Amino acid sequence: MKNHTLESLIELAIINEQEAYDSYMELCTIVDDKTAKDTLKFLAEEEKQHKAYLLKYRDGSFRENSLPLNAPVDYKIAETMHKPEARKDITTNEVYLIAAGKELNAHNFYKSLASMHPEGNVRDMLLRMADQELKHKEKVEYLYANTAFAQTEGG
Repeated sequence: MKNHTLESLIELAIINEQEAYDSYMELCTIVDDKTAKDTLKFLAEEEKQHKAYLLKYRDGSFRENSLPLNAPVDYKIAETMHKPEARKDITTNEVYLIAAGKELNAHNFYKSLASMHPEGNVRDMLLRMADQELKHKEKVEYLYANTAFAQTEGG
């Protein structure tokens, strides 16, 4: 397990948020289902906002109640790096599963990052971001369940 600085984790989080945004926008061009497209666009915009917050954090906007960026941190990066394969014939169900996995990873990341901070504004914001990611996961899992297990008519 590698030791990482908080700064390297923030940089990784910025990259992850950009990759999530890019991934959702790419999936949006592949999938035909309007509800799936709308969901992916919503999630992409949320990831864009998270990146903006992280950039502010990295650039020093939240120095009060935050850890120094060079503080050593031991974090399991590999657990957040799983990247499901997108392909042209992807099903709506698979889109929702990919999104749910990304949201779970993001939730766990922000929750862990928050636990490293003392009580205060930064920790509260990170916990709110973790909660938002969990709500996203709940939404796409709901959509998955309704797509994968749609009730048939006349049965």
